[in-house]
Amino acid sequence: MVDRVYKGSWSEFRRTLLNLKSEFSKFEPSTDWVRLRIDPLLEHLKLLEALVRSWESYPLRGAVPMLHSDLVYFRENINGLKRVLVSEKKRSRSR
Repeated sequence: MVDRVYKGSWSEFRRTLLNLKSEFSKFEPSTDWVRLRIDPLLEHLKLLEALVRSWESYPLRGAVPMLHSDLVYFRENINGLKRVLVSEKKRSRSR
């Protein structure tokens, strides 16, 4: 069975990514981060959730480290996008 922490993190990641998507769409950043990172991350999340739902009836021995690596991957990407957003907002204000 997949730990509730993982599932709770996924919904948090989705909310955060959708919020970032909205924030990036409010101005024109120098790079299209929505298309480059946010949309692919949302798609990855959707696929991961579908796979895990299909695995729930099977024991996931040894899968926890792999799922943990996905959580780390999402956290690092979200933190990076937040830093880029702050930087892009500063740049757009100074124009």
